[in-house]
Amino acid sequence: MSASGDLPSRAAIVATAHEAIARGSKSFAAASLLFDRKTREHAWLLYAWCRRCDDLADGQEFGHDLSVVPDPAARLTLIRRLTAAALAGETVGDPAFDALRIVAAETRLPHRFAHDLIEGFRLDLEEWGPRSENDLYRYCYHVAGAVGCMMAIAMGVSPDDEDTLDRACDLGMAFQLANIARDVEEDDRGGRCYLPEEWLVEMDMPPGQHMKPPFRPRLTVLARRLVERAAAFEASARVGTRRLGLRSAWAVLAAAGIYGAIGREVVARGDHAWDHRAGTSAAAKIGWIARALGQAVQRRRLYPAAPRDPDLWVRPRS
Repeated sequence: MSASGDLPSRAAIVATAHEAIARGSKSFAAASLLFDRKTREHAWLLYAWCRRCDDLADGQEFGHDLSVVPDPAARLTLIRRLTAAALAGETVGDPAFDALRIVAAETRLPHRFAHDLIEGFRLDLEEWGPRSENDLYRYCYHVAGAVGCMMAIAMGVSPDDEDTLDRACDLGMAFQLANIARDVEEDDRGGRCYLPEEWLVEMDMPPGQHMKPPFRPRLTVLARRLVERAAAFEASARVGTRRLGLRSAWAVLAAAGIYGAIGREVVARGDHAWDHRAGTSAAAKIGWIARALGQAVQRRRLYPAAPRDPDLWVRPRS
């Protein structure tokens, strides 16, 4: 931790966080611009910490070039130590962890969500893979659903509003399921597979062989299944936007549209989904942002109040 008297200002840390989101996720960066300034800064700060932890765990730089890290236990210990210091209000000296310190101090961020995210990094560092669909959802919660909950807090949702936090978690789940469908080939190159073993057995694909050309049609079936599951979580998350302010709802719906489009692109490509990475163009992002404004304005009509689907996986409570 830094003992220097010449520490970065809040503005400098926010600027560094903005750079991190611009380099790490063009989709989230575009959606974040729709927030009011205070919420936008909190979103950037939170993203910077998540991105830094993820890069440490995966041996990446701004989410690119997944690699096998040589010192997983040491990396997890470092992430935990610096996160604990940031949550305790200590100046860490690393802009991303100081970003967490700022956003935790300025919101009522429950520390359990940060610890839940770190549990996801532990699973990755221990080369864990899901056996069942329920295992898959548990993983998605730890690496993305918990982030959805933290983002909701950054938007001003009360930590006691469990139902709205459930909907925020649902959006994170949808994003991660779409990511898994998109990144099957990249994950395989990094020695990882997030397709449940039970699904692979069902499709008669030997573990570790799912990217082999003869299995491509069967892999396409599983990718479609992932995207369908993502759509169910996304639909639930959209109902939660009724409880957000207009600009926050606009940002959330824009992100949902952009990420939903990525999943649909994977499905549309069929067996060629992994020839090159699926994504959305700048023009398409602008289109989704424009469409999301109309959805945000009409969200109470478009997404009627309804109980959360009881068939959806339920996040763990503290």
